[in-house]
Amino acid sequence: MWSAILPILQTIVFPGFLFLIAVSFLYEWLDRKIYAWMQFRAGPVLAGPVGILQPLADFVKLMGKEDITPAYADRRIFGAVPIMMVALIFTFWAVVPVTGSAGLVSFRGDVVFALVSMTFFCMLVFLGGFSSADRFSLLGAERAVLQLLGFEIPLMLSLTGVCIHTGSLSLSGIVSWQAENGWTLLGPQAIGFIIFLVAAQAELERIPFDIPEAEQEIVAGWLTEYSGRKLALIRLAKDMELVFVSGLAVALFLGGPVGPSPAGLEWLVYPAYFLIKLALVVAILAFIRGLFARARIDQMVSFGLRYLVPISLAQVAATILWRLA
Repeated sequence: MWSAILPILQTIVFPGFLFLIAVSFLYEWLDRKIYAWMQFRAGPVLAGPVGILQPLADFVKLMGKEDITPAYADRRIFGAVPIMMVALIFTFWAVVPVTGSAGLVSFRGDVVFALVSMTFFCMLVFLGGFSSADRFSLLGAERAVLQLLGFEIPLMLSLTGVCIHTGSLSLSGIVSWQAENGWTLLGPQAIGFIIFLVAAQAELERIPFDIPEAEQEIVAGWLTEYSGRKLALIRLAKDMELVFVSGLAVALFLGGPVGPSPAGLEWLVYPAYFLIKLALVVAILAFIRGLFARARIDQMVSFGLRYLVPISLAQVAATILWRLA
């Protein structure tokens, strides 16, 4: 009976849906704290100890706000997009290793599965903006697609280098390879790691790549018409996406949750390793957010295609030569 209940508990509680939500709120707080520190502000301070419950309080507040659907919006798509975003990220979270070398679901090719998730999320962003029947939302949706075109290729190439280096298309195989041959791939794939972080920042629509939501230019971009429960779910989905992308970076470049551990305590030590490495990646993304100003859309696309693509191609070529040597 326990063997039948355990997979359900893992899916719902740990390391599944509830764990993902809790970690998403926690690392949103960390991101906001680091960003505030870089601007000489206090950041969240009121809700809970050192403001740690502020993201949860913001979510609950939005859930209680009035939920308005624009008169000319496509109601079905407009209302479905926030739910689909949360469901999409949770579905793809299942492949991220949290407690060992494999996630809740592991199969050959799950690296491609994870990459596709980020493309699908961008498509949902476009649908959300397009269905709003608002000019600012449509502009934000178009910018999101342009951003995808500029950074999807270097992101894919950064993952390609890791897959060639380890000889595996599965996250569990990549994590196991790192455990057997060295703690991380951060050394041989350092350039790929940097490109992954830059492209991930663009995929997450964070400064300096927050062009689809540029509030000084297009109000709130594709989010302009969203409010209440729908906006709460979208913000939750974006927090979950931050954790998902950071978890991918941990698995691909930092050895996943695997590390030195006393015998028999892996069930406790490995998740702790994962959370620490996850915090490191989130902190790096927060520093990038605080260090740079927003780029123009033409600068962003040019940067991705003119610089990141050739550099990532060189990294892949060097990895192939290393494998052949």
